[in-house]
Amino acid sequence: MVTYITLLRFTQKGIENIKESPARLDAAKQAFQSMGAELKDFYLVTGAYDAVVISEVPDDETVAKLLLSIGKLGNVRTETLRAFTEDEYRKIISAIP
Repeated sequence: MVTYITLLRFTQKGIENIKESPARLDAAKQAFQSMGAELKDFYLVTGAYDAVVISEVPDDETVAKLLLSIGKLGNVRTETLRAFTEDEYRKIISAIP
């Protein structure tokens, strides 16, 4: 599984319907599970972003499908980062000539 960090910003529609956001989070967790992925952690944050999601997904294609499916609902905009575990980081660094 590949780890991803997704930064979320509520859209105007999303903030207008903020009371529905816990149900939307539950639906997102189910969508991840249905595609063999796991939404591991969700954080409401302050600053430039409104929330952060940590997920484990089989591959880039699956994460793209998931985030496009969630994005098309119009409640959030996302920015997703591929995250490398400490073990992956050490392997990458050890391979530098």
